[in-house]
Amino acid sequence: MTKKIDPIRPTDDEAREMARLLVAEAHYGALAVLEPETGMPLVSRIAVGTDADDQVISLASDLSFHSKALAANDRASILIGEPGKGDPLAHPRVTLIGRMKRLDNASPERAGLRETWLKQHPKAQLYVDFADFHFYRLKLERAHLNGGFGKAYVLKPNDFSQR
Repeated sequence: MTKKIDPIRPTDDEAREMARLLVAEAHYGALAVLEPETGMPLVSRIAVGTDADDQVISLASDLSFHSKALAANDRASILIGEPGKGDPLAHPRVTLIGRMKRLDNASPERAGLRETWLKQHPKAQLYVDFADFHFYRLKLERAHLNGGFGKAYVLKPNDFSQR
């Protein structure tokens, strides 16, 4: 009988820092949602950033498929991490899992998010104030970090906070 080996390593400071850095440096990610009509997964490339509390935010039009899906079911995951040269699976990436909360445009925090967003995505100046665009914030429940071959971790929300 062969002994099964758990591929998940204990989360350490190196993994925490790698995950924080991946999120902090990200401009784009792959958002996974569930289609309301079918329940099937739908993946879209989205722009991402972080707010003043280092939580992941995004700006999306109500006309997008993923915004319509989030209106029906806010469960989502975002894959962050860019492949480099060579084998794309050898490069670190993190999947953030949680709920995407849509912020009302009348919210008092919108002005601050807008300013932060435009620092991270200056070309969004063209559409950030369109009435159909709203900010979303990911309420993180957990994350899966793949730091490269043999470097898998499960992280909790507090693993992303600076100590």
